[in-house]
Amino acid sequence: MTLNRLGERAAMLWTFTVLLFCIRLSLGMTSIVMQSQPELWIETNYPQTPWENITLWCKSPSRISSKFLLLKDKTQMTWIRPSSKTFQVSFPIGALTKSNAGLYRCCYWKETGWSEPSKVLELEAPGQLPKPIFWIQAETYPLTGCNVNILCHGWLQDLVFMLFKEGYAEPVDYQIPTGTVAIFSIANMTPESEGVYICRTHIQMLPTLWSEPSNPLKLIVAGLYPKPTLTAYPGPIMAPGESLNLRCQAPIYGMTFALIRLEDLKKSFYRKRPIKNEAYFFFRALKIHDAGHYLCFYYDESYRGSLLSDILKIWVTDTFPKTWLLAQPSPVVQMGQNVSLWCRGPVDGVGLALYKKGEDKPLQLLDTTSIDDESFFLNNVTYSDAGIYSCHYLLSWKTSIRMTSHNTVELVVVDKPPKPSLSAWPSTMFKLRKAITLQHRVPHPVLEFSLEWEERATFQKFLVDGDFIISNAEGKGTETYSCSYRIEAHPNIWSDRSEPLKLMGPAGFLTWNYILNEAIRLSLIMQLVALLLVVLWIRWKCRRLRIREAWLLGTAQGVTMLFIVTALLCCGLCNGVLTEETEIIMPTPKPELWAETNFPLAPWKNLTLWCRSPSGSTKEFVLLKDGTGWIATRPASEQVRAAFPLGALTQSHTGSYHCHSWEEMAVSEPSEALELVGTDILPKPVISASPPIRGQKLQIRCKGWLAGMEFVLYKEGVQEPVQQLHAVGREAFFTIQRMEDKDEGNYSCRTHTEKRPFKWSEPSDPMELVIKEMYPKPFFKTWASPVVTPGARVTFNCSTPQQHMSFILYKDGSEIASSDRSWASPGASAAHFLIISVGTGDGGNYSCRYYDFAIWSEPSDPVELVVTEFYPKPTLLAHPGPVVLPGKNVTLRCQGAFQGMRFALLQEGTQVPLQFQSTSGNSADFLLHTVRAEDSGNYSCVYYETTMSNRGSHLSKPIMIWVTGLLPKPSLLAQPGPIVAPGENMTFQCQGELPDSTFVLLKEGTQQPLEQQSPSGYRADFWMPAVRGDDSGVYSCVYYLDSAPFAASNHSDFLEIWVTDKPPKPSLSAWPSTMFKLGKDITLQCRGPLPGVEFVLEHDGEEAPQQFSEDGDFVINNVEGKGIGNYSCSYRLQAYPDIWSEPSDALELVGAAGPAAQECTVGNIVRSSLIVVVVVALGVVLAIEWKKWPRLRTRDSETDGRDQTIALEECNQEGEPATNTSSPSSVSQGTSVELPVPV
Repeated sequence: MTLNRLGERAAMLWTFTVLLFCIRLSLGMTSIVMQSQPELWIETNYPQTPWENITLWCKSPSRISSKFLLLKDKTQMTWIRPSSKTFQVSFPIGALTKSNAGLYRCCYWKETGWSEPSKVLELEAPGQLPKPIFWIQAETYPLTGCNVNILCHGWLQDLVFMLFKEGYAEPVDYQIPTGTVAIFSIANMTPESEGVYICRTHIQMLPTLWSEPSNPLKLIVAGLYPKPTLTAYPGPIMAPGESLNLRCQAPIYGMTFALIRLEDLKKSFYRKRPIKNEAYFFFRALKIHDAGHYLCFYYDESYRGSLLSDILKIWVTDTFPKTWLLAQPSPVVQMGQNVSLWCRGPVDGVGLALYKKGEDKPLQLLDTTSIDDESFFLNNVTYSDAGIYSCHYLLSWKTSIRMTSHNTVELVVVDKPPKPSLSAWPSTMFKLRKAITLQHRVPHPVLEFSLEWEERATFQKFLVDGDFIISNAEGKGTETYSCSYRIEAHPNIWSDRSEPLKLMGPAGFLTWNYILNEAIRLSLIMQLVALLLVVLWIRWKCRRLRIREAWLLGTAQGVTMLFIVTALLCCGLCNGVLTEETEIIMPTPKPELWAETNFPLAPWKNLTLWCRSPSGSTKEFVLLKDGTGWIATRPASEQVRAAFPLGALTQSHTGSYHCHSWEEMAVSEPSEALELVGTDILPKPVISASPPIRGQKLQIRCKGWLAGMEFVLYKEGVQEPVQQLHAVGREAFFTIQRMEDKDEGNYSCRTHTEKRPFKWSEPSDPMELVIKEMYPKPFFKTWASPVVTPGARVTFNCSTPQQHMSFILYKDGSEIASSDRSWASPGASAAHFLIISVGTGDGGNYSCRYYDFAIWSEPSDPVELVVTEFYPKPTLLAHPGPVVLPGKNVTLRCQGAFQGMRFALLQEGTQVPLQFQSTSGNSADFLLHTVRAEDSGNYSCVYYETTMSNRGSHLSKPIMIWVTGLLPKPSLLAQPGPIVAPGENMTFQCQGELPDSTFVLLKEGTQQPLEQQSPSGYRADFWMPAVRGDDSGVYSCVYYLDSAPFAASNHSDFLEIWVTDKPPKPSLSAWPSTMFKLGKDITLQCRGPLPGVEFVLEHDGEEAPQQFSEDGDFVINNVEGKGIGNYSCSYRLQAYPDIWSEPSDALELVGAAGPAAQECTVGNIVRSSLIVVVVVALGVVLAIEWKKWPRLRTRDSETDGRDQTIALEECNQEGEPATNTSSPSSVSQGTSVELPVPV
């Protein structure tokens, strides 16, 4: 049947159109439609007349089942309950009659009920093949240039599949697959590939017996127009029977719109002509099966389509799905703590409301734009917050959906308040004549604090502010302390004690150092006294002996210098015994102040100041003007920031603004000052730079307060701007590539609006750049990893080879700690800066410098301190996989939850992060180049923000990287063999050389390991139940040690697995060639992909196989021309002698008896002709000589005595009568005449 005739029946056939896209949908078609759909097919023992005996088979895709169901025409049912759970069952039909004809489908029983039905099998009257079905399989839903697979299911095996296209009389493609499905591939999809396609089948032996054509399939190339928008009115959640309007809107007029539902593409394809540039798809009375994921697109008259719209999920339900409510960190909380109630439900895009039992109105609301985390927060809970809470959906449209019962959470507030924190200032170590302040902190107001000394139960102090001053008089302060408190609402209830804190000093475990210091101090005093006595004795002795005054003065000076040197050495010994750490008393983190406006060309018309803090414990923000005036106080939001609207600027608004963040009993340092200088002038920027170093690059920072401004850098004495920049944020960095003397001077910067007419700011305060002589930069590091969790202890080490230096520690360019110079050690100088307990706001970029009087050093290289556990943890993946050969490259991709972050890669056992990377997206790729054995180990990653104290995420889940090659390779076997029929079970056995190792099964083309086991012996068994066709491939395995040095083995030998009913066909070749030569044999070499097989050679024209061989070599001779002809070979597994492979491609041998034989070539003919000519010439010469021989034999005996020369001479004279006689003179002279001799 041609496609023209098919067009006449198009009205009787069901058609559908599908767009092919190179985009990944959030819900793939395969996962929605095909995941749990069983497979239905036909088997028969009459291949040429299959309708005489038919058996239907139904197979579940991924699990065994106890019940199967066969449906006919949606009414008749046949049950099969096998004796044991299985993957597939058969339904015998027998001979096909009119009563058996109809539409068949099958289902299988799952734990949750019956599965989706299989594809529909249409059995028509006897004498006809089943009508095939036709659909598209596109893994990435291709656009132009992508590949498309069109699948045709013929229901029977060993059929010929034909693909037809409208407008073509001949088929465009055909296939003879081994199964029931043919896959037609359209590579590199182009507009020319568009059109209507059908599929038909016929039996191989009966090419005249055709099936009915499949349903036509129309292909449209998409992606040529922008994607439309799809919205639901009145909303995406409706009750059955209610009406719904889906609106598809496009930016182009006059298009045809289409709506599809992903759950059932065949039955849910709707077309509509547009109203201007939009179309409405109306559902008058919704039904339950109308729920699903919808999307729309549009196309023109030439079927050029648009991109798909975003997926819109529609819910059709009588009652709302149940919501779950969880309390984090626990439903039992202590008074004053914070708790979050996490509401979770299956419906997306709907607001949520939090209710408390006994109250009619909701306590909190979350709209559709703020339910990313779906959490309700209760801060500083009290007894009034205790109760039963529930979460409900919040709709903005009317519907008759009933509200069901919801999961509730009972919040219990316990009696005892949470325990406080206890810290010591300036450190936990007493210094001479110095007191220590113990600071008690809690997150809510306190009535009274109590300090207790654990070694003495009676020692107790009470204070209101929580600061206890401890002195070390007589060594009584060096003990262990703890504290508790009570609140005003419950004055009789004391909290739990804080964690103990031990103070140390001369009376503690460092008494030996104190004694040594005191002994040295006493020795110095004694030396000075002795010096005085010696001087007095010398003067008395000199006066008595009358020695001159000069001698006395010199002797006194020498003795004095001796004692001074001795005292200095002792002092150095004293100070060198104990190296003290300088504890960093971290101030409350400085907040950030900036301005925002909705008038970018005239910001002063409406200005809002924002203040943000890096500390998560900030409660309030305070805005100050000119350092004294309190403008406003705002509570902190969840983003730890607050807005201060100023509105339109007036003269009263001019001044210098800065803000503070207010924590528990602590106020931060002020932010950088924002100066408003007029009503129509931009805020005055701030300019800053690090100390300039000769010959090095210098960055000048200009902070402009407003986003999207242009920045200009000026230098005093230069009329034109030095540099101009456009900044994406609120600041710009001007770069001087190489600082020289000519670059010294006063610099300032200004900002202006992006578009004309430009509105300018006042110039910043000038900044002088002067190149000074500097010491080399110090060496700066942390003793542990700079990526820490809150509460960790961090020590910074700043050192230099220079002697007697003082050190300064900087955080984000601001000085936070210092250490005075030490005269004790004659060697290098060093300083240790300690953070006892790191907080969220302590992260940032740290650096240090040292100085000696007026000369400073260059700044050290910065150390990025990252405080984790503030953002959600990222994911870390390895490409091409975690098992790598030595010398190969590995890419580790760290995927975060936010964009614009900085990423760091860490390796277990390494203190410093391996790599840093800043990206504008939400992921970073770290390349491990040419990995070696020492690169094996656990890797993790973290991301953090760079603007607010380096607040970081939780560490990712570690991923193990194995670099193979250190251990002997294992062996890999497959049981029962490398060829397995679909549906059977298979076991991989990986045998290693070391016990108690971890084994990993790998498959070529798959990034992640398939399975991992840690058996107790030397072997791991990987079981694969019910293998399918996609399980075919090349497998290998490795094993490794679980602990350092994480040694891994080489890959095992690759093992190729075929999941098929027939092994793949072998290859057949001839050696030395396919042409017989006289007396020569030909060896036919049959080669297959599997070991342990037996080969058989077949010759056309012979019924029985000609030869069998285990190595695949067959020797063929051409006796009587019987060797020529077509040969093919096949093989069978020795383990499965009844399963034969497909025959190889035919190979033709030719020779003398063959039609193409040509034994004698042109060269042979020429050589043979020359041989004949030479032989004939020799024969003629011999015949002539034979005739002459008798005459020589009959001569007289007297001639016999002559010598040979005379005889030959006479013979020649007789033989040449016509020759002229030689002259006498010549004879008499005895001249020798050369006689001709016949040859």
